Amino acid sequence: MLALRLARGSHPLVKLRRLGVTAAAAGTGFLLLSALGHAAGHPDSTGDSLMRLLWCAAPLAATAQFAVSVARTDPAARLHRGMTAAGLGPVRLTLLAAASTALLCVLGVLLSLFAFFRFRGDIGSAPGLIDSRMLGAGHPVPLVGALILLSVVPVTAVAATAVALRPRDEAPAPETEARPKTVPPVGLPWGMALTAAGLALEAYTSPGSPEGLLPLPGRLTGSPPGVLAGWTLSAFGLVLAGPGLVYLCGWLLCAARPGALRLLSGRVLQEESRRIGRPLGVLCAVASGAYAGVNLYEAAPSHPFGPLTAIGAAVVLACAAASALTAALESRSARAHTTAALRRLGTPGSVLRRAAALRAAALVLVLGPLTWAVAGMATLPLVQ
Repeated sequence: MLALRLARGSHPLVKLRRLGVTAAAAGTGFLLLSALGHAAGHPDSTGDSLMRLLWCAAPLAATAQFAVSVARTDPAARLHRGMTAAGLGPVRLTLLAAASTALLCVLGVLLSLFAFFRFRGDIGSAPGLIDSRMLGAGHPVPLVGALILLSVVPVTAVAATAVALRPRDEAPAPETEARPKTVPPVGLPWGMALTAAGLALEAYTSPGSPEGLLPLPGRLTGSPPGVLAGWTLSAFGLVLAGPGLVYLCGWLLCAARPGALRLLSGRVLQEESRRIGRPLGVLCAVASGAYAGVNLYEAAPSHPFGPLTAIGAAVVLACAAASALTAALESRSARAHTTAALRRLGTPGSVLRRAAALRAAALVLVLGPLTWAVAGMATLPLVQ
C-alpha cells in the first residue's frame, strides 16, 4: 500500500521511468510466452524452442538492470531521514524498493499475457501484426505453465533490486585527509581480457560464412554455440571495463597541465566512474552487438529479422539507453551540493555547461571507437 501511495504522488518523470519498467517487463514476458507457444505448436522442434527461450535471457537481463536503475534513483529511496522517523530503516527501504519493482513487473507481465492471447486469436480475432502460427495458434497453452514462466521476470528484477540496494556498512572517511583521492576501479584489465577472450573464442568457433548465422527467433537455425559464448564474453568484458574506461576518460582530461575546465570535468568523471561506468559499459556492449548484428545480417538478405527479434532488440536497446540516462541523472543529483557550492562561489552557468559537454565529448571519443572496434572484430570472422 505504501508503494502505491508513493507511486501516485511521484513526479511525472519518475512515473515515466516506472512505466518504462512496466513496458520492458511486458516485452520480455511476451518473448517468454512466444517461446512457450512455439513449444506447444511444435512439439517435435524442441531445439528451436529451447533456442528461443535462451534468447530471452538478453531482454530479461536488460529489464532487470533497468529496474535496478529506476529503483536506485527513486525519490523514496533517498528519503532516509523521513523514512527513519516513520519507522522504515535501510532494510525496510530495500524491501519497499523491491515491492515497487515487483508491482511494476507484475503489471507488465499481465499485459504481456493479454497481448499474447490476443495475437494468438484466443481473445477475439488476431490483429495480424504477428503471424499467429509463430505463437502456436490453434494449440492449447497451459495457463499455469505460462504464469510460472512469466514469474521469472518479476522474480529476477526483485532479486537484482534487493541485491543492488541492500544495506552496506561503509567505513567513514579519514578525518586527517582533507580531500581523499579517488581510488580507480580495478576492472579495466579484467574486462579487456574477457573481451579479447570472447573475440578469440568467436573467431575459433566461427563457421566462416553467413549460412551459419545465429538462430534469431522465428527465422534462423543451426549455429555453433561458441559464437554466442564469444559474444557473451565480449559483452561481459565491456560491462566489467566500463568504470575503468570512464575513469580513464577523466584521467586523460586531467593530464598535461589542465585548466580549470578540464580539471573540473576530469575530476567529476573520476568520482562518478563507478556510478555511470556499468550502465555505459552495458550500452557499449548492446551497441556493439547491434552494429555487429546489422552488418552480419546484411550479408545474408535471405534471412530477414522477424517480429520477435525486433521486439527483443527494442527491449534490450531501450533498456540499455534508459539505464545510461538514468545513471546520468543520478550522477547529476549526487553532484547537486557541489554544483550549488560552485554557483555560490560565482561560477557562471556557461562554465558548468561547457564542463558537461566536455565530459560527454571525452566519453564519446574513448568509448565510441572501442565499441566500433569490438563490433567490427566480432563481425569479421563471420562474414568472410
